Amino acid sequence: RKKERVDQNSASNASSLYFPEWIYKDLEKEDSGRLITNDGISNEEDETLKKMTLVGLWCIQSSPSNRPPMNRVVEMMEGSLEALEVP
Repeated sequence: RKKERVDQNSASNASSLYFPEWIYKDLEKEDSGRLITNDGISNEEDETLKKMTLVGLWCIQSSPSNRPPMNRVVEMMEGSLEALEVP
């Protein structure tokens, strides 16, 4: 019963956050398992998941001028995870 209350409080807090902020916090904790269950995926797949998440955050910037052009998106996806900056 207590666990249900904790889960409800967590859900309430999560819903009050702006979605990209929630993703940022999730990435900071390196807990992408909340977004997508990563049980049984390889390190390469996990890296791709993190890249896609970071690139997605770049692509949804409020100001269109801050969004990368498609050729930059491709470069970001082909490059290393360590080279990607958090927007």
